[in-house]
Amino acid sequence: MTKKSLATAALTLLALVGMSMSAMAETVVKIGNVEPLSGPSASVGQQGKNAREMAVEEINAAGGIKSLGGAKLELIYADSKSDPNVGVTETERLINTDKVNIVTGCWNSGVTYPSTAVAERYGVPFVVPVSVRDTITERGFKYVFRIAAKDSWWTRDQFTFLKDMKAEFGTELKTIAFVYENGDWGTGFAAQWKKLAEEAGFTIVLDEPYPSTATDLTPVANKIRRAKPDVLLLTSNAADAVLITNTLADYKVTPKVVIGSGGGHADPTFLSGTSGNARYMFDIVEWETDVNKPGAKETNAKFKAKYGANLTGEAVDAYVAMYVIADALERAASLEPAKIRDALAATDLKTGPAAIVAYDSIKFDATGQNENAALAIVQINDLGQGLERITVWPKASRRAGYTPVFPMPQK
Repeated sequence: MTKKSLATAALTLLALVGMSMSAMAETVVKIGNVEPLSGPSASVGQQGKNAREMAVEEINAAGGIKSLGGAKLELIYADSKSDPNVGVTETERLINTDKVNIVTGCWNSGVTYPSTAVAERYGVPFVVPVSVRDTITERGFKYVFRIAAKDSWWTRDQFTFLKDMKAEFGTELKTIAFVYENGDWGTGFAAQWKKLAEEAGFTIVLDEPYPSTATDLTPVANKIRRAKPDVLLLTSNAADAVLITNTLADYKVTPKVVIGSGGGHADPTFLSGTSGNARYMFDIVEWETDVNKPGAKETNAKFKAKYGANLTGEAVDAYVAMYVIADALERAASLEPAKIRDALAATDLKTGPAAIVAYDSIKFDATGQNENAALAIVQINDLGQGLERITVWPKASRRAGYTPVFPMPQK
């Protein structure tokens, strides 16, 4: 080969390499998002959309996926309308028409359950930020990964909280009462409470369902007063959460510990509707703005400035999901679905923006469930600026400088 031919070949090779690097730099990773952007859950869907977009803006601004030549993340949305059939159809469209590399969604467990089955069938990774139905990750799927805690872990963590607080404060707790709305949600919680209470050695002194449409819960309050439980567990919707709390105060019923289960107790109207009657109660949640984790305060402040509201637990999971995906893509260094899937399965995130969750790390077990996912417990108290929700558990996430009031003061 002549010197001229060698030079020409070298220039051609350099050009091809340059073209290849340029093409890689222009690579876009398509993330399909199945969310309830209209219908009864639209507000939650919009919160998740906002959180995803803020995270992706940050990731792309920081250089994108470096192992893929700085590939940028692109979000493609599909509106599930909280309808399982629509969710399935939209998931198929995202995979077959939009050719997404990965899917997330769908908030509503009833939509997530069949939609993840679609992704599994096509061999496309599906990251579930938050949908609590246990069986989503109990079908032997290999391409489905859930970040948030599943349904049965809410009750699990209520009892773990009681065990930890008993040890921390040396408080004796022997008897327990269950009071709950009589729908699927309340009765499901009650069935799990019963099993966990027996395992923990509690004596169950009351198991009382009631209709959430009730306008008078005096009979229920009287039953609680007569049972004299050390611990009262509640599952209520918005109006009945306010009603039962105020009725208990009227009758001066003060168990040592009262724990809500999110729902009505986490509703913004609860504190205003109960005033001082809710003071010292506990509630279980996915996340609170004061959680004592690096970056949590700053991330919430940025989100609030951008969208005019605090991050919710669901929005935090959606935000974190983007960083979980980016981390997996970085390690996979490929857009091949199987390689992305294997990288997700090897996830163990302890630091960075994904670490604003209330628990220690994100690590998926063999079923695709984040084995470290846990809930947070807050206490309602007034520290001089009106009633607020203060993170107290896990202890590592407790608001700095706050000592929980445990047990509740007895009247």
